[in-house]
Amino acid sequence: MTAAPMTAARATAGSPARGHGPAAPPRPRPRREEHQRPDEVPPAPQDFRPGPDSPFAVPETASPDAILLRRTMAEVEPISDKVTSYFYALLFVQHPELRPLFPAAMDAQRDRLFKAILTAARLIDDLDILTEFLSRLGRGHRKYGTQPEHYPAVGECLIGALTRYAVTTWSDEAEAAWVRAYTAISQIMIDSAAEDELIAPAWWQAEVVGHELRTHDIAVITVRPDQPYPFLAGQYTSLETPWWPRVWRHYSFAAAPRSDGLLSFHVKAVPAGWVSSALVHRARPGDVIRLGPPAGSMTVDHASDNGLLCLGGGTGIAPIKALVEDVADHGRNRPVEVFYGARNDHDLYDIDTMLRLAQKYPWLAVRPVVSDGPTNGLSGRLPDAVRQYGPWNAFDAYLSGPPGMIRSGVDALMGIGIPSHRIRHDSIEELAAAAE
Repeated sequence: MTAAPMTAARATAGSPARGHGPAAPPRPRPRREEHQRPDEVPPAPQDFRPGPDSPFAVPETASPDAILLRRTMAEVEPISDKVTSYFYALLFVQHPELRPLFPAAMDAQRDRLFKAILTAARLIDDLDILTEFLSRLGRGHRKYGTQPEHYPAVGECLIGALTRYAVTTWSDEAEAAWVRAYTAISQIMIDSAAEDELIAPAWWQAEVVGHELRTHDIAVITVRPDQPYPFLAGQYTSLETPWWPRVWRHYSFAAAPRSDGLLSFHVKAVPAGWVSSALVHRARPGDVIRLGPPAGSMTVDHASDNGLLCLGGGTGIAPIKALVEDVADHGRNRPVEVFYGARNDHDLYDIDTMLRLAQKYPWLAVRPVVSDGPTNGLSGRLPDAVRQYGPWNAFDAYLSGPPGMIRSGVDALMGIGIPSHRIRHDSIEELAAAAE
């Protein structure tokens, strides 16, 4: 999803009260020479400029601030683990009151923060895209308890971490650029959170009313929210369980909106996956979980006549099923082609449901694809199977599944002529975060 420097980690904290102007600039940090050990200074050329193949390559139209931000990020990216660890050390030592906002274990937290910083650095000149992205993050951070007054502390510690590790590109000009960028970023998030507070809760309580174990590690979980929960088929939300407070994971809705208000999710327990394992092996009817706000743009354009080409791998079939139901609910006979991939026939845990839908709707075709072992369906990788059919000129593509499948699927679809603007899928970073 998907980014402001601080946001991805609930670390986003700090700025003035809502509606009272831009965030206060971070307090000045000591110059690097005062606290940087010589052995921490990596060798680098005096004029550090990202090359043309770097993700931080500077476009010809880049603003002066964008150039400074990209150079800083290109320098610290190879040591992102050190930068992020130092940032959190500063935050928790200088502002211990913020520690309760974070999960007890910070393993996954650290990576998300730095990825958010990279995204912000790349988007700083794309105001419309940046605003849309940060507005969603600002709304989503309400569930963590983030308040406007938290933002300056986070900005201060970000500047402190960059001052320490951006040994070649840091300067008074670079620091000023980061202060301006963070001030703008934090204010967008604060404003969006304030607007959302007027119309929606920070989170929803939801009681587990159904728990069906489909395989030894996959469960279909149905919950009843404590108040109406608005969402669109193809979207996802974040879940928090009572067993792992402040740890949220993303899961797609497995059905289109229902008249009874119930929500369903397909969850696969992964090794060392705190939330997924708890939901599959521990949750039972009567337990209460929390839901964050809906997110995601993998939704159907009902104004279009294009067909839907859907690739669902593993539990990625859940939002695909929701999309099929959504098309059916709108009563239009648009062709929908579903390729349902798994490693073996046993892992096609929802194939009976999908085949029943195909029998009910003549405009729907469902093709199981198995990569390992014998099968009654298609054999091989999911993207390869799609190439055997078509043409897909009049179809919009939807992909849901593991990050590797998404990447290979997008490459395959673009290779057979489907333009990127007609290919929809969730953020790769968020998909990776869900598998924990």
